[in-house]
Amino acid sequence: MKIILLQDEKKLGRKGDIIEASDGYARNYILPKKIGVEATPQNLNDLKLKKANESRIAQEQLEAAQKLAEELESRQITVKIKAGEGGKAFGSVSSKEMAAAYKEQHNMDIDKKKIQLPESIKNFGTYQVSVKLHPKVTGTLTVKVTEA
Repeated sequence: MKIILLQDEKKLGRKGDIIEASDGYARNYILPKKIGVEATPQNLNDLKLKKANESRIAQEQLEAAQKLAEELESRQITVKIKAGEGGKAFGSVSSKEMAAAYKEQHNMDIDKKKIQLPESIKNFGTYQVSVKLHPKVTGTLTVKVTEA
């Protein structure tokens, strides 16, 4: 019996896959637990439409991420931190502070988890920080660290 999986199942396959299962296994395990549905022409058509819609949404998200990446590269944020003795920075700049500064200065949210810091910023100056906006798109944000 052909089955369309409705969710990822470890030994069977991924969501949306069409698998071949024995009649007893399908009737007694897969269908009652709603892991999958029988691959009727109606269900196959629904799956095809759903996949087309998902690919269209994924393409729109990719284009939006590319647009945001271009916007990020044209902007700069300024983060102020306290200075200790001799003009050295007191503390460091975190991704949370960068996200808050971007929202304050440009009225747009950036998820702090998407800001990728190879190491903490502990000195004054200008830094290029990468922001992972999409699995295929990474933008660069210019961060200027000044004395408060």
